[in-house]
Amino acid sequence: MLISLDTLHKENIEIGELFTVVVVKAAHIVKDIKENIKNLIGGKMNHYETLIQTTLDEALAEIEKKAKYKGYDGVIGIKISNPTVVDGGVEIIVYGNGFKDLSK
Repeated sequence: MLISLDTLHKENIEIGELFTVVVVKAAHIVKDIKENIKNLIGGKMNHYETLIQTTLDEALAEIEKKAKYKGYDGVIGIKISNPTVVDGGVEIIVYGNGFKDLSK
């Protein structure tokens, strides 16, 4: 469970350690050239949108996996860095605190 709130209005929640995930994915070189041309003339940059979305999905799945591995029920206070499109790729940083639901 991934929660973007910084606190839960629920009793019996234990907040744990901070988790951080950094994912950097490379762009396809040919598609990257097309996107750079679009940047010059204008237009929707579909390749970068898809690249950012898949990178974000991967980062969220990874942070949830890390929390479960450490015995947490989920991650609270999820924050997502502003995705950075770098030359030839994209970088996303996701972080948040693990939590345990003690009412189980």
